[in-house]
Amino acid sequence: MTTRWLSPAEQRAWRSYVSASSLLEDTIDRRLQAEAGMPHLYYSILAMLSEAPDRRLRMTELAEILKITRSRLTYAVTRLENDGTVRREGCPTDKRGQVATLTDEGMAVLERTAPGHVETVRAAIFDHLTPEQVGQLEEICGAITRAIQGEGAGTCGEDLPWRRRSS
Repeated sequence: MTTRWLSPAEQRAWRSYVSASSLLEDTIDRRLQAEAGMPHLYYSILAMLSEAPDRRLRMTELAEILKITRSRLTYAVTRLENDGTVRREGCPTDKRGQVATLTDEGMAVLERTAPGHVETVRAAIFDHLTPEQVGQLEEICGAITRAIQGEGAGTCGEDLPWRRRSS
């Protein structure tokens, strides 16, 4: 099999993506650690639960939304439970399943932290893009996500994080 090496333009795009995504994650993490004492993943859990009906989601669904392994989610939710921001309950329709619920304390943390998070995201990304580029960013990221999740030709989605038994 012949390796399909990246062209110079693809290599530049790849390295630019890696640099931007690493710097962005670090910037968001530092701000959230300073303001709420939590990493970006924990904030994302609170945010996703806040948008769910009754602020509740099955753990398996939450792992899929966040694109992480179930074991990583379990660890994070345990930490959030210890902080009183999330509560875990048995699933009423499936004895093996669990539901994560955002507590009132968790909602208060999210409401207190969200303005700084949005400010960081805006300053790091959207203040530097035209409206057309925002649309292109959404389109590009969506195409990559669909390809990896197996929604297109030549997919590689059989081993998605939330489908794995362990990380």
